[in-house]
Amino acid sequence: MPARIDACHADITTLAVDAIVNAANSSLLGGGGVDGAIHRVAGPALVAECRLLGGCETGDAKITGGHRLPARHVIHAVGPVWRGGGHDEAALLASCYRRSLQLACTHRLRSIAFPCISTGIFGFPAEPAARIAVDTVLGEQERDGMPDLVLFCCFSAGDLAIYQRMLGSR
Repeated sequence: MPARIDACHADITTLAVDAIVNAANSSLLGGGGVDGAIHRVAGPALVAECRLLGGCETGDAKITGGHRLPARHVIHAVGPVWRGGGHDEAALLASCYRRSLQLACTHRLRSIAFPCISTGIFGFPAEPAARIAVDTVLGEQERDGMPDLVLFCCFSAGDLAIYQRMLGSR
């Protein structure tokens, strides 16, 4: 059965899914934007667990418990900083989505919610980032064990409109 792929306008820290994806920095110890919000809601036990992971490379992802979040797990994906598009940013961003889905499958998670990775302080333009996210998730649908539900959780109405348009055109 193919996964249901959808977009919503919400605060990702409120979603009761198996895993939310954190748009993390390489230290995994918290920061601004969605990263800071997830760490604040999850509480200090999340930072303590992240310290044990030894950071994370750009384009990769690591998983922790959800602690005080309604989500059971947090998948910390480190997206690229936008440097004009000529430094493998697209490939690294696609890798974040693939690695997150691989971790979800490995841990037999049935639902996952992604934020708009790298589009905040990391400066990746919203439209190409959304295209990469949607194309990567659709490409991974061929794999066995894909979560039953994949949500693109948008914090802004503008981002939601981009995802709805892209998902509606498939």
